[in-house]
Amino acid sequence: MPSQKLSAIDEATRAMVVFTDLDGTLLDDSTYSFDAAREALDELRARSIPIVVVSSKTRAEIEPLRSRLRNEHPFIVENGGAVFVPSNYFPFQLMAATAHDQYHIVSLGTSYPRLRRALKEIEQELDVELRGYGDMPVEEVVTRAGLSRQEAELAKQRDYDEPFVVESERCTLDALTQAITARGLRWTKGDRFHHLMGIQDKGQAVQYLIECYRRLADHHRDRLITVGIGNSLNDLPMLKAVDRPVLVQQHDGSYEPDIELPGLIRAPGLGPIGWNRAMLSLLA
Repeated sequence: MPSQKLSAIDEATRAMVVFTDLDGTLLDDSTYSFDAAREALDELRARSIPIVVVSSKTRAEIEPLRSRLRNEHPFIVENGGAVFVPSNYFPFQLMAATAHDQYHIVSLGTSYPRLRRALKEIEQELDVELRGYGDMPVEEVVTRAGLSRQEAELAKQRDYDEPFVVESERCTLDALTQAITARGLRWTKGDRFHHLMGIQDKGQAVQYLIECYRRLADHHRDRLITVGIGNSLNDLPMLKAVDRPVLVQQHDGSYEPDIELPGLIRAPGLGPIGWNRAMLSLLA
């Protein structure tokens, strides 16, 4: 399917929200830097357009990154496991939200202890080795994920999603999928790891926030346009949920082959380079 050409957002649009993946998208796949996207980030900030982080990362990982981005908007953790909305962000009560710390939290995912038990059950059932973050010492997460020790410690503070690797060639994806779905769970593929989780995904969490932003836009009589930017298969539900889905190139210059959507924009450039070009084109 041919990709949609980049085109500017309609001038009549007065309200826009950008939902973005992190690793390999806004953040460089190797350095985890967003420097290449600074121009577009500054333009979005100047126009007061919210940037909502939607990631497989944990709350503990995302919070310091939001500080570096000077981002005070809601964010979504662990592949849609929960939505974190800063207190008093929306001028109305949020459905199914619990107040905790400085947030209203909407939990959509399955508890981490249940995911850990399921991973070990599946490992025994299939007679293969499945190594999750819960099995890995910090040093192994550092090596596998390319993180600093401090970042790896934050990555292990999980609540709704278990990244894992398959250490056996005997394990087929069909067998793995069957064992996971039999337990009422699901899995997806990220940049470096498979992810075991509940029935939630990024799209459900994004849709929750879209409804909130749409309600806010209606209150101000604005038209709302939603943009989603990702690079890998676990971003597909998010891209399906938005008006303008954008796919950036992966580290080898290719695009995720299993993502095909009507109107999909394939941004020219790896990670934050493509992110920057796509956003500037949409804002032109």
